[in-house]
Amino acid sequence: MTVETKPAGWSTAAILTGRLIFALIFIMAVSFKLMDINATAGFIAAAGFPIPTVLAWLAALFELALIACFLTGAYFSEAALLAAAYVLFLAFAFHGPSHWAGNQAEFGFFVDHFTFIAGLLFAAAHGPGTVLAMKRRWL
Repeated sequence: MTVETKPAGWSTAAILTGRLIFALIFIMAVSFKLMDINATAGFIAAAGFPIPTVLAWLAALFELALIACFLTGAYFSEAALLAAAYVLFLAFAFHGPSHWAGNQAEFGFFVDHFTFIAGLLFAAAHGPGTVLAMKRRWL
């Protein structure tokens, strides 16, 4: 027998706040990219990746899609999983072990990515909540 319970009011507020925080983090990231896409491309090139300008634009478009998913709740769990994979890639590509010897702060940046990943994985497992979340049948 399954009993459906309604989440407490604070739970709904926490879920909405978490979704907003995820969106704001990616809004800041995409804003920095769009303010100076060439600087982003330079950072990507410095990490050794080919076609840095194309990758910078792809990253910006991907982050815009994540923002839309976090704000609307549409494809939320999938977006959170993709965001976790993206953040893991960023951690290793731009702050991984090869960067630690030159700057010990890079280790801190690296570890910080994992707290973000943990939140994204938790969010992916639990979904966008029931308030202000688009249902798949609407799309």
